[in-house]
Amino acid sequence: MTSPAQRRRPPTTQQFVLGELRRAITSGQLKPGAPIRQDALAEQFGVSRVPLREALKTVEAEGLVIHEVHRGYFVAELSLSDLREVYRIREVLEAEAVRQASGRIDGPAFTALEDAQREVEDAADAGDVAEMAAANRRFHFALFEMAGMPRLVRLISTLWDATDAYRALYYAEPAHRDHVVREHQAILAALRARDVEDAVRLLDEHRGNAVTALQEVLQRT
Repeated sequence: MTSPAQRRRPPTTQQFVLGELRRAITSGQLKPGAPIRQDALAEQFGVSRVPLREALKTVEAEGLVIHEVHRGYFVAELSLSDLREVYRIREVLEAEAVRQASGRIDGPAFTALEDAQREVEDAADAGDVAEMAAANRRFHFALFEMAGMPRLVRLISTLWDATDAYRALYYAEPAHRDHVVREHQAILAALRARDVEDAVRLLDEHRGNAVTALQEVLQRT
């Protein structure tokens, strides 16, 4: 019988290792500030250290890990000021993306959003933090990509990458998962009603609730 990781395995070892490394970080298996034990991870993924080293270079460029000379790799940490700055920039960019997308949301677009939302809800019910993080990202980016502004979407994606490890900590709490589900449902309702400014407001509240919870996480560490 194959494991879930084997069933998900992309066609190349490099892609597989990169995906599993990102998943380990975004699921909270590797927590912010934690050292990356390369031998242990290579054994866990069933690969040599060569593709793992290449994957580490990739996620370092994405800001998910940092490298310290003579010490190795660590999962990146954010300060409170970093966190607030990332979410403030997201607020500005994502509002523009939603406004630009609002006139382009048609039947198939709503179907994509609703499909992603069902995946969010299924993952929340199952308590699958990693899958909820992935489904949550699909939900939001299905909306942002409707703006037809790929440079803007790439900027937003970079900001999301910087906080992925913390998002996993947020989803670890059942109450937080329930909040996310309800907030997404309200955003969908506003989009169906073609009330773009209400959708922007609800997204602001959605981010604000996450920031408040993540601040508590950072203050405990």
